[in-house]
Amino acid sequence: MHENDRHRVILSAVQDRSLVTVIDLCALTGASEATVRRDINTLDEQKKLRRVRGGAEALTTTPFVGLSGRPFSINETMNIAEKQAIAAAAVELCADGEPIIINGGTTTFQMVHPLASRRMQVFTNSFPIAEHLLKNTQNTVMLSGGIIYREQNIILSPFDNDVTRNFYAKRMFMGAQGIGPLGLMEGDPLLIQAEQKLIGQAEELIVLVDSSKFENRSSLVLCPLERVDTIITDDQIDDRTAAMLESADVTLIVVPSGAAQKEGVAHLPA
Repeated sequence: MHENDRHRVILSAVQDRSLVTVIDLCALTGASEATVRRDINTLDEQKKLRRVRGGAEALTTTPFVGLSGRPFSINETMNIAEKQAIAAAAVELCADGEPIIINGGTTTFQMVHPLASRRMQVFTNSFPIAEHLLKNTQNTVMLSGGIIYREQNIILSPFDNDVTRNFYAKRMFMGAQGIGPLGLMEGDPLLIQAEQKLIGQAEELIVLVDSSKFENRSSLVLCPLERVDTIITDDQIDDRTAAMLESADVTLIVVPSGAAQKEGVAHLPA
């Protein structure tokens, strides 16, 4: 990754959280600690961030509120290393200029940092994702239309004329509340209705989940496993779950926990 691209990723990361460690930035950029420290020093001198012991912090921070009932800042810290690695592997599947959909969620939100060095056409229903991409990247961003849900900071609509039908995506990236033999599961009917419309606009459906989601269940099925093209998860996935995905003809990408680098990604074709 070139210096300018590293700087974009670092600035994106410090805007996401009030304090980011050198180790975190090494994982996000794939650079050595010495290189990251030099980058931090440079950005500090340019007054774009503040250098602190062991890392960097933003000069100003904006709190984000995410999809779940818990505050986004709390939800984001759960399995954070896995989420960063999964998100980095997801961005590696994209080519500059491609139209993509990113559904709201704490794992998909982590895609904003590696996207800081890309130029994509991004459609999203997430205010945090859209705001971060607009402020910290050069990606083109389009938001869906509908009702604004303040608690989750997302836009959902039960209507067909909400712009969704006018956007074509090469790939859609989304998380899930749970995954089982019947498919992807979510907890809210309106959320499912909105996500099903988004899925219909994408050629490929790529699901980003840490391995804990394979233990979760819900009463509502979003879509069958057969509709999913690829699942990206961490290396704590068990053999039984991997076999379940293989039988559904789902491509599985397993990322070593905490290793958000391309060379650490293992592709297990279905």
